[in-house]
Amino acid sequence: MDYISTRDPHATPQAFTDILLGGLSPDGGLYMPAVYPTISPELLDEWRALLAAEGYAALAAEVVKLFVDDIPPAIVEKLTAQAYTTEKFASEEIVPVTELEDGLWLAHLSEGPTAAFKDMAMQLLGELFEFELTRRGEEINILGATSGDTGSSAEYAMRGRDNIRVFMLTPGGRMTPFQQAQMFGLDDPNIFNIALDGVFDDCQDVVKEVNGDAPFKAKYRIGAVNSINWARLLAQTVYYISSYIKVTETNDEQVSFCVPTGNFGDICAGHIAKQMGLPIDRLIVATNENDVLHEFFTTGEYRPRSAAETHATSSPSMDISKASNFERFIFDVTGRDAKVTGKLFGAKVKEGGFNLDDFGGTVGGDDVRARISEEFGFLSGKSTHADRVATIKDTHERNGVLIDPHTADGVFVARGVADQVTTPIVVLETALPVKFADTIVEAIGEAPAIPERFAGIMDAERHVADLPNDAKAVQAFIVDAIENTDV
Repeated sequence: MDYISTRDPHATPQAFTDILLGGLSPDGGLYMPAVYPTISPELLDEWRALLAAEGYAALAAEVVKLFVDDIPPAIVEKLTAQAYTTEKFASEEIVPVTELEDGLWLAHLSEGPTAAFKDMAMQLLGELFEFELTRRGEEINILGATSGDTGSSAEYAMRGRDNIRVFMLTPGGRMTPFQQAQMFGLDDPNIFNIALDGVFDDCQDVVKEVNGDAPFKAKYRIGAVNSINWARLLAQTVYYISSYIKVTETNDEQVSFCVPTGNFGDICAGHIAKQMGLPIDRLIVATNENDVLHEFFTTGEYRPRSAAETHATSSPSMDISKASNFERFIFDVTGRDAKVTGKLFGAKVKEGGFNLDDFGGTVGGDDVRARISEEFGFLSGKSTHADRVATIKDTHERNGVLIDPHTADGVFVARGVADQVTTPIVVLETALPVKFADTIVEAIGEAPAIPERFAGIMDAERHVADLPNDAKAVQAFIVDAIENTDV
């Protein structure tokens, strides 16, 4: 399996383990498989039997093998078995799926060590990184940005691992107290938390700027765990497959997925699964007040917003106005035209964004609209604070289920588009309610129960460095940490 950059017109092939450690392409693009492997009905039947007999880790191994040919198959099986265990996940199923109400299901992705769906990919990423670095005798310095959940998931997956340091940028004061406690309470010598004076998009921009400094990136072995890293999306395709299997009895049935998203990573994995042939009907984008993606899918205009225009909301992990993974989707929409993709996400985005009409003669505005809706199956909706609070309250009272604010955005949007969808809708859970206690109290009048595994987390001493919104300051911090810590 070869990988290519979304901005490389020559489609220069790269190996999986090279892009695993490299993250962002040197040309600023994102890596994609040169071709998508195919999920045939026969293969899906095999996976049904495998999931029932051997569980999630075994299914994950078979999916990963389709995309990875430079790690021995037996090693892939070992790594997935180590990633998805009952020691790390609260459910033996890893990803249980339950019916919320008629036609609406929840895929529970928050059974991992940090109670967020990011654990699903990060636990595997930690295993892959440690294996490949040991095999090469190298170190890596992971630089990431988080709006709430990626950071803690990455740190819990990488803490204590050989040959790895983690530098995680957070938007100063923008995460919930529980999210901050999860990250800043860690006191591992290879974990470094940085609170940046800005919003998540500023953190993401700094990560991209540092990665764009090729000499610095090479000298200090900078890698990525954000969803710009292809391995994250690969791991996430697995739970689309497992959820589909659990909701259906035969491969003749289709299922739709509604995904709370700001960075287009979680739902991009669904797009990949659909392109592989998984019988997905609709992929429904659920946004909060930061509705850049909803605006695109309803008007055809992609207009990233400034930090000043990015709202601080009660579903903070989606407070994002520049959707990094959106480039991967547009790459496919334009027929994998790297020149057009590079222009759109280079010059056009810098000028304020682009419209479907800007695709020009490559695909054609009207044709692009039709492909996005009919071939790729996308719908979208938007949820506000009032919507999510009311949805949390209603779901708790009527269904006996307590959901977090992001999942509430997904449930609200799924209910809103149900009359446009003829197949069961699976809402992908984002996190456990305990991470967003203030909003839960507002919705139901009492705080969510704290799972036993998180007892005392709010009392830990905080370890975090405050830095200005400046890539050079972050680079200086990284250099100092590398020179003064061994891993």
